[in-house]
Amino acid sequence: MSRAHRRTSHRRKSLLAGLAAGVCLAATLTGLNVAATAPAAQAAPPGDRDVTAVLFNWNFDSVARECTQRLGPAGYGHVQVSPPQEQIQGGQWWTNYQPVSYRIDSRLGDRAAFQNMVNTCDAAGVGVVVDAVINHMTAGSGTGTGGSGYSKYGYPAVPYGDGDFHSCRGNISDYTNRDNVQNCELVGLADLNTGSAYVQQKIADYLNDLLSMGVAGFRIDAAKHIAASDLAAIRARVNGGNVYWKQEVIHGAGEAVQPGEYTGVGDVQEFRYAYDLKRVFQNERLAYLENYGEGWGYLPGGGAAVFVANHDTERNGSTLNYTNGADHTLAHVFMLAWPYGSPDVHSGYDFSNHDAGPPNNGQVNACYQDGWRCQHAWPEIESMVAFRNATDGQPVTDWWDNGNDAIAFGRGSAGFVAINHEGGALTQTFDSSLAAGTYCDVQRDSTVTVDGEGRFTATLAPNTALALHTGARTCG
Repeated sequence: MSRAHRRTSHRRKSLLAGLAAGVCLAATLTGLNVAATAPAAQAAPPGDRDVTAVLFNWNFDSVARECTQRLGPAGYGHVQVSPPQEQIQGGQWWTNYQPVSYRIDSRLGDRAAFQNMVNTCDAAGVGVVVDAVINHMTAGSGTGTGGSGYSKYGYPAVPYGDGDFHSCRGNISDYTNRDNVQNCELVGLADLNTGSAYVQQKIADYLNDLLSMGVAGFRIDAAKHIAASDLAAIRARVNGGNVYWKQEVIHGAGEAVQPGEYTGVGDVQEFRYAYDLKRVFQNERLAYLENYGEGWGYLPGGGAAVFVANHDTERNGSTLNYTNGADHTLAHVFMLAWPYGSPDVHSGYDFSNHDAGPPNNGQVNACYQDGWRCQHAWPEIESMVAFRNATDGQPVTDWWDNGNDAIAFGRGSAGFVAINHEGGALTQTFDSSLAAGTYCDVQRDSTVTVDGEGRFTATLAPNTALALHTGARTCG
């Protein structure tokens, strides 16, 4: 079989690989076709830097410090924070995803701490993206983190009553049935009637309040369980529709609701990108990645949000996670070098069971302590953020592969990256479009000399990468 045939066959496999991710809270998501009057999707987070550090379950004070000390200097354009609204009490991570009210009063911090974080991050050049839970409320009754009493279908602090929820009071059981997916309950959570003008306005009031505090945009949790037309109507009420908006819509083969339905509302998270990276890095050939993105049947890259792992997928095993060593690290190098979508870098903590909540209740005293993994700060990953910024808008050029697990490619005249995922060292003379001169290999903090023809020779140890760009001509 020819190499071109192998790639075509591989793409077909990738399109059929609809993993049924047993996601606890942020499960499978999509909705109805959007009317032509829906706000146009924004192609990337606002600003010139499109990499977002997702500081999962970090408290607001810790995020503020990290914006100043690391995210801003490293070139991250945005930080995504965990849901800030009042939520149920408990130590598990998923308590963040059960809203009690829309007050900014969660276990991660109160309104003052949130405002300080937004101001501090903004001063560091980092916009705050909020993980917004607007599909549902809680699965039970009690007192929230801000002291509000609630019962399932009764939330006086909003206020919501029984009539503000869908009449289906059973769990979602059939993903081939659109009505079941979008009007029944996700793992027992009270499902808001997002087709109601009253509910839409209450959600919009919450999001507008966050915008008034200076946030840069939203990641819409469980978007698949909300009709796309409902989301378009909500977004139209949020700052007149002029807002960055990315939606969690998990692809599932044969399902009634598909990610493409949401591209008219905003950016959409492309889960297949992460699923296939795991398969390629663990079981196939990096050479297959030459046309990664739309060539694999994915969403248009200008409106796609991509990642190697997120808080759900790292737990359910559908993607790589921090335990996967070089596969996980090099997949990030590739993602940040490859010009498809807007990348999220998930940064979490050690967990020994699915429900494990954050160490120290979200307080991060230092990276790599108390179980905080800080993937966004790993040198191999962090160094690629500046690479991506320096190569923004440049095409892929000078592709090279060995037919197996070693690849290299340029980003026009602005950068060049090589990845050796082989079991042995690789020595190769690469052709690039870089101008002659010296460059710092930001992966290894060593100097590389490019000749007048754009050529250079390098040796890469097994499971390492090389990255050169015009923003790093000297090391140190």
